[in-house]
Amino acid sequence: MLLSQLPRSLHDWSTALCSAPCWQLTPEALLPAASAHDGAWIVLFGKGLEAGHLARLAGLLASHDMAASLYPVGGQAGIPLLLLGTDRFSPELVQALKSQEWDIDLCHLAALPTLSEPGLLVMDMDSTAIRIECIDEIARLAGVGEQVAAVTAAAMQGKLEFADSLRARVALLEGAPVTILDEVAADMPWMPGLQLMVDTLKGAGWKVAIASGGFTRFAGELQRALGLDAIFANELAVEGGLLTGQVSGAIVDAAVKAEVLQRMAEEHGIPAAQTVAVGDGANDLKMMGVAGLGIAIHAKPLVRAQAAATLNHHDLEGVLCLLGALACRDLRWG
Repeated sequence: MLLSQLPRSLHDWSTALCSAPCWQLTPEALLPAASAHDGAWIVLFGKGLEAGHLARLAGLLASHDMAASLYPVGGQAGIPLLLLGTDRFSPELVQALKSQEWDIDLCHLAALPTLSEPGLLVMDMDSTAIRIECIDEIARLAGVGEQVAAVTAAAMQGKLEFADSLRARVALLEGAPVTILDEVAADMPWMPGLQLMVDTLKGAGWKVAIASGGFTRFAGELQRALGLDAIFANELAVEGGLLTGQVSGAIVDAAVKAEVLQRMAEEHGIPAAQTVAVGDGANDLKMMGVAGLGIAIHAKPLVRAQAAATLNHHDLEGVLCLLGALACRDLRWG
């Protein structure tokens, strides 16, 4: 089947490709094959996904001398996806894919967790589970928004050590009324797909937690609303109804986030391959590094470059596309 002859709609591919159990991808065509590759994976997903994306990918695979097989079309959260098995994992291909502009999300991964087995997902909160940086919103209401936002941006880009930057930002909040926290919590916009992602994971027997450099006041709201298994965040010190400008107890930084994921996996008997970390900032990289799969969402350039998977065009529903991709292995053409 020539790639140029594939139907425009992915829904029609099963009919077009029902004559063979497996199909190997070449730069010009899909060739019938007796078995499929499964040495590593490529996942493509997006509502605009079409044959042109597959053809473009086929050229890249050929330039890296890689063999790949196309599994039947799947989908998650109403988003079509394609799963390809490759003969091996190639860090060079990862860099090639990341260096190009795509209007869909695609990832080349050595391994993929699956929703068919229990797992653990630990996510950052600010700009990941929710669409704001809470400390920036608190600062705005306290009249020190610009000063705090500048420090936040530098910290998320990895230009400042997180614990020091957090103390510096919190110090600027000294004397602000604690009622500001209630105002921020009452208008805390969730990241699109958050409810669906958590409900789907919980239904699949997964544990879901937040490990955040943000604050317990807001993480607690999410835990109550979503039924999260655990939260780990920082505590703002309060005295006489006012913020003291200090953090109570040890700070949840990058190292703590990584420890949280490993400890929870051990406590619940979850293998490392079934653990996922989701975040957007530099202080999420250690957590992503120890997880079976690290996913960067709308992330800073430093994080996009280092994360195993990146979501540039999707919100948290994109996590479900990645975790549901292996289900395509059990589908059959036609």
